[in-house]
Amino acid sequence: MKLRTLFLVLSLGPISALGQVGAGNTNAAALAQKSPAVQAAQQFLIHQAQQLHDANLHTQTLDAISNPSTCIRHRANLTPAKQAAIVQQLLTAGLLDPNDASFPGGLQNGVFPPVVNDSTSCPQLPMPFYAAPGSAFGSHHSYPGGLPIHESNNDSSDIELAGQYRSVYLHKSEGAVALDPGLLHDGPATHASIFIDQDIIVGAPIWHDWAKPIVFQWNADGSEFPELNIGGNGLTDNNGGAGNSKTGGHHILSIAESMARGLSPAFVITQASAHSNPSLGNEYKVVNWIRAAAIIDGIDPVATGYLMLDSKGNPRLPALRKLGDIDLANQGQTNLLVEYQLHNLSDADFTYSIPAIGETQIILQNLASRYGYDPTNVSVYNNSYRNPVLSYLTGERILILYSQSGLAGVQNELDKLRRAHVI
Repeated sequence: MKLRTLFLVLSLGPISALGQVGAGNTNAAALAQKSPAVQAAQQFLIHQAQQLHDANLHTQTLDAISNPSTCIRHRANLTPAKQAAIVQQLLTAGLLDPNDASFPGGLQNGVFPPVVNDSTSCPQLPMPFYAAPGSAFGSHHSYPGGLPIHESNNDSSDIELAGQYRSVYLHKSEGAVALDPGLLHDGPATHASIFIDQDIIVGAPIWHDWAKPIVFQWNADGSEFPELNIGGNGLTDNNGGAGNSKTGGHHILSIAESMARGLSPAFVITQASAHSNPSLGNEYKVVNWIRAAAIIDGIDPVATGYLMLDSKGNPRLPALRKLGDIDLANQGQTNLLVEYQLHNLSDADFTYSIPAIGETQIILQNLASRYGYDPTNVSVYNNSYRNPVLSYLTGERILILYSQSGLAGVQNELDKLRRAHVI
C-alpha cells in the first residue's frame, strides 16, 4: 500500500487556564505508567543515578527524577511579585526578548509555568517526571513518557562517546593512538591516562531536560503547553555584539535547578553545553544560559564559581582543572573540558527523532480510520490513539518498521495494541 501524504492536524490545543497546571497531566501520567517502554526507560535512568559516586549528585538526581514529592528548589518561596521582579531582571540583562511578551500569559507565565504549591517553600512538579514529553508537540519524543525515553538514549550515547574517546585518544600507549575496544564500555577512566569524569558523563543527560515536566505540560486535548525561549534577546547577545543565545526555557530552568541544588561548576557547565558546545565562538551562549539561570536562582554566578570575569570585565566560563601557566581566558578561550563536547554530541539524536515523529504522524493518520479514529476530532484522536501508540511504540520504532515493511508492518504493531486494548 502506497503511503498518501496528508496535512497533519497538529493542534496546540486550548491552553489550560493561566496559572493552573495542565488539565491533561493526570491522563498523561496514567498512560506513561502503563507503557512498558516508558517504564523501562525510567528504571534505566534511576539505575544510572544510583551509580553516581558524588554524594550530593547521587542524592539530588535520585530525588529529582524518582521522588513524586520532590521540591522545585529554584521556585521555593517565589511569590508572583518576586517572579515579576526576576522577569524584569532578565529583561534588563538582555536575557529575555521583550518582543516575546505576546507569549500566552506573558513573559512571567513563560519563565514560571504553573506548578503545584507555587510560592511555598516546596513547590512540586505538575506531573511525574516520567509522564512528560521529550519536546514540543509534533517534535521529538512528543508523547507521554517521551522524556525518559529521550534521556535514556542520550545517557547511553554519552557513556558510549566517553568510552570512544578513552579508546581512541586517551590510552597510556606512547607514540601512537591505541584503539582498545575494552575501554569502550569501561567505567571511570582507570585504564586511561587522562581523566573523563564519569559522574558528569552519566548525570548531565539526566539533568539537562529535567524541567520539561514544568514547561511541556499536557492540555486536556492531549496537546502541550507552548514554550518560551529564554537566555538572550536574539540580537546583541554576544557581550553586546551580534549574537543569538535564545533557547528553550526548559534548558534554562533545568540549569537553575541544578545550581539551586549545589551541583558543581564542571557539572552545570557540561549540562548547559547540551544546546551548544562553548567552542567555535559559542562560549557566550553557554555563559548567557548560566547567567539567566543564576538570576532565576537569585545567586551571583561569579561568586559561586559558575562563571568568571576576564580582564575586560566580560563574564566567561571559569578555567576548571587548570594546570598550566597560560591565561587562556585572556587569549581567546578558557580551557575546555572534554565533558562539554561529549554531552553536546550526546544530545544530537534529534536529527532522526524529529523527522521520526513527523513521518509517524502521517503514517498514523493514514491508518487511523482502520481503528475508528478521526484526526479532526483532536481530543479523542490524541488521547486515545496518537499518544498511546507513540508512548508504547515510539516514533523511531514505527519509522524503522515502516522503512522495512511499509504500512503492513506498522499495522501489525497497531493490531497488537488494539488486541491489548491500548487503542
